[in-house]
Amino acid sequence: MKTKAVRLYGKNDLRLEEFDLPAIKDDEILAEIISDSICMSSYKAAVQGADHKRVPDDVADNPVIIGHEFCGNIIEVGAKWKDKFQPNTKFAIQPALNYKGRLDAPGYSYQYTGGAATHVIIPSEVMEQNCLLEYKGEPYFFGSLAEPMSCIVGAYHANYHSIPGKYVHDMDIKEGGNMAILAGAGPMGLGAIDYAVHRDLKPNLIVVTDIDSARLARAEEIYSSKEAAQHGVTLQYVNTAECEDADAYLLSLTDGHGYDDVFVYAPVKPVVEQGDRILARDGCLNFFAGPTDPNFSAMFNFYNVHYNSTHIVGTSGGNTDDMIESLQMMEQGRISPTAMITHVGGLNSVVNTTLNLPKIPGGKKLIYTHIDMELTAIDDFADKGKDNPLFAKLAEIVAANNGLWSLEAEQYLLANAAKI
Repeated sequence: MKTKAVRLYGKNDLRLEEFDLPAIKDDEILAEIISDSICMSSYKAAVQGADHKRVPDDVADNPVIIGHEFCGNIIEVGAKWKDKFQPNTKFAIQPALNYKGRLDAPGYSYQYTGGAATHVIIPSEVMEQNCLLEYKGEPYFFGSLAEPMSCIVGAYHANYHSIPGKYVHDMDIKEGGNMAILAGAGPMGLGAIDYAVHRDLKPNLIVVTDIDSARLARAEEIYSSKEAAQHGVTLQYVNTAECEDADAYLLSLTDGHGYDDVFVYAPVKPVVEQGDRILARDGCLNFFAGPTDPNFSAMFNFYNVHYNSTHIVGTSGGNTDDMIESLQMMEQGRISPTAMITHVGGLNSVVNTTLNLPKIPGGKKLIYTHIDMELTAIDDFADKGKDNPLFAKLAEIVAANNGLWSLEAEQYLLANAAKI
C-alpha cells in the first residue's frame, strides 16, 4: 500500500513524500491516520535531528515519520493480534512506550509509524506495551488530543499531600482544597480547567491567572464560573497585571489559607516564584511548563519547605492509564478539549508548520492527513470565506459552536476539502 507521509532526514530536513509500505508482518497492524495534532516536541525533534534522544542515528538513511498525537482506523491486523484488535476500529496511541527501557516512540523513531501520514504500520512493541488504545468516541480530533490531555491528567495525579507524623504521600490534588492555575488562560491551561471542574476528585476553589485580559475573557466564555458552580467548584479568573499586590489578592481569595495545589503553566521565573509564595501548608507546586533553557531556575522558599512542608513536583507527560482516562472522559462527554485547537490544516502544511511552530501563535495545530489545505487559524475562517465557500461554511459552523472546532466542522472538512 502507498502512503503519503512527512519524514525526518536530519536537522531541519522534513520532506512530504509518497512511498510504498511493506506488507505487514504477523505481529504488526496496518492503520489509516485521519488526524494528528502537532506538538512542540516534534519541532524539537525536527531541529535536532539525530541529536535528539528519540531520533535514530541513521535517520539520514532510514528516515522516520513524525507526529505522535494521532487518531485513525485499524485496517488490517496481523495474526498475533487478531483476538485483540479488529479492522474498522478507531484507535489512538500512547507514544511513550518505554519498551525494554528504550526511548523509541512513534513519531520520532520509526520508519513506518507516525501521525503525519495517511497510512502506517504499527509495530508489535506498541501492542505489547498496551499502548494501542481503542477509541469509542466520534470526533477523530478528540483521539488526537488524548495525548496532550493525558499530560494534564498525569500532572494532577503526580501532585501529593501528606498527614503530619506519617511518611506517606497521598497522591493527587487535595480534594475540596484551593487550586491556582498560574498563566492558565492558554490552550493547555484551558484543558486543565476543564479536567479540574469535571473530574471526580476536585477542589472547591480554582483561581486561574493570566496577564492578558482578552485571553481571560475568552477562557470565561468557554469555561464559565456559572457552569463550574453547577459542579460544586468556585472558579475565578484574575488578571495579576491589574493587581496592586497580586500575592495579597490571590491569598485573600482563600481567606489567607493559601493554595493547596498550584500549577505553573509558563516557564517564567516570576510566575514560578509567585506560585511558591501563595502555597498553603503542605502545598504542592506542580511545574507543568517545559522550559527550553536547560539552566532555567527560580527561587524557592526553603524555610517553608522545612516548616510548612511545601513541595514541588514536575511531569513531562502522561502514562497509558492517564491516556485511557482522557479517552474515556471524552467518550462520556465529561471533558471536551476543543478549546485547545486554534489552527487547522492538511498534510501539505505539516513541514512548514512544524519547522516554524514557535513562531505561530495560538494553541494546537490540528492536521487532517488526507486533505490538502494550508494551515489556517480558526479566527481567519470568516475572512477566507469571502473568497472560498469551504471556509465560509466552516466559519458558519464554528460560529454556532462558540468559535470552537467541532465534530460537525471535522465531518464537513473531511467530506469537502481537496484531497492530498
